[in-house]
Order: sequence, then C-alpha cells, then structure tokens
Amino acid sequence: MMGTQAAPDRLFYDFCLDDHVPGDLADWLKDRGLDHVRGAANHPQTQGKIERWHQPLKNRVLLENYYLPGDLEPAIADFVERYNHRRYHESLGNLTPADVYFGRDRAIIDRRRKIKNLTIRKRRLAHQRQAA
Repeated sequence: MMGTQAAPDRLFYDFCLDDHVPGDLADWLKDRGLDHVRGAANHPQTQGKIERWHQPLKNRVLLENYYLPGDLEPAIADFVERYNHRRYHESLGNLTPADVYFGRDRAIIDRRRKIKNLTIRKRRLAHQRQAA
C-alpha cells in the first residue's frame, strides 16, 4: 500500500502541437526545478489516469445546466472534495486518495483488519452456540 507521496520532479502534460513550453509555464517549472514531459501523440493510454478522472467529473457536471462560471466552479469544487476525501477507490484498497496521501492508510487498514477479526470470532462463537 502506498504511503505519503514524494514531491514531483516533473510535469507530464498532453501532447501539444507547439514544440515548446509556453513562457510562463517554462518559468514556473524552472523556478521549482521541475522538468516537463510531453505525452506521445495518438497514444491516449499515456493520459489514462487524468482521462479516467475527467470521466466522472464530466458525468457529474453534465447533469445540470450552468449558465455562469460562478455556478460551475462550486460544483467542480464539490466534486473534487468528494473524489479526494469521501469517495473510496478500489485501486487504493478502498481508501480515499486523501487517506493515502496523508499517510493514514496503514492505520485504517489495521483498524479494518481488527474489526474483521473480531466479527469473525463473534460469528464463530454464535454458530458454535447455535450448533450445541
């Protein structure tokens, strides 16, 4: 299981037709000692994680009509909060991304294991009493 995340050393972004990094972005990356990596053209699997994240975001946003950016921004903020702090992810062992990022994963898994073991013991005891 993953623990706390290390600081990134590079920015990965979608393929763009320009052969250069825009000036402001290049300066920002340089100031932070980060490199940039461009995704390959016509290879959507390299963008798989972010595309997978966009799918439920789009599904949620498309449920309602937003007439002003001020209406849409709170909906996106609510989605991001739910996705990162309340939605359990099967690929993370049914933990939230925040649990994993902040290092709470081990304690949660240990607590779940103790509850499961206690439940199994109680069920066995109840079954033995019923069988006797």
